[in-house]
Formats: sequence, structure tokens, C-alpha cells
Amino acid sequence: MIIVGNGVDIVENSRIKKSIKNIKFIKRIYSSEEVKKSKFKTDKVSYFAKRFAAKEAFVKSLGTGFRKGINFSDISVVNDKLGKPFIKINDKIKSIILKKNRFKSFKIFLSLSDQDKHSIAFVILSGLKK
Repeated sequence: MIIVGNGVDIVENSRIKKSIKNIKFIKRIYSSEEVKKSKFKTDKVSYFAKRFAAKEAFVKSLGTGFRKGINFSDISVVNDKLGKPFIKINDKIKSIILKKNRFKSFKIFLSLSDQDKHSIAFVILSGLKK
């Protein structure tokens, strides 16, 4: 596998704290799965801020940003049974990645962190050429 992209994003938690008060913002940015899981989180600001940063970092790793029909809602950040975060994407984005890079397969690596004022995400996109 070769690395074809990386992305990093940092967000001020206070910005997300204000934004998540608006239901339209939540529906536009977060998947229904993310919203559902947020109900069980005590620190909703951190939860949503890390996911926002992850989505931004992911589109940077693609090299496209939010263009070519890519939307925030196409990307979900979920956790495995041990709590490790990973990015879940829909078929539209899978197709973009495979075609753009001429990959047979690919992997997305995600790391999240936060402190009182900021949340950060780092993404690496690697793939296996055809």
C-alpha cells in the first residue's frame, strides 16, 4: 500500500458548542448514526468537535475538499468495540477514491484528540494500485 494523502484539522470547541445548538447544523454535518450515539455522551461538545475535525481532515486527505458532490453527511466517524475511531464512508465516496487513485483497495487511518479548547483530527489515506 502507498500513502496518497493526509489531512489534519483543528477546531475550536467553543465554535462547535455554539453550532450544535442549531438543529439544522447537526442535520447537515452529522450522520444519523453519529447523532444517535451522541445521546449517550456526556461531553457532547468534544464528541461533535472531534467528528467535525475528522471530516475536514478526511476531505483534505482526498485532495478535493467538499467538492464534486462530497458532503459532510457522506462521512461518519464511529468507534469500534474498543473505542478506536474510524471513518465510515458511503459508496459515492468509495467510488471517488477508487477511480481518482486507480486503486484496487484502500485504507483510511484516523487519529483524534482534544483538550479544553480544541479538538484535532489526523487522517492518512493509503491504497493498493491496480
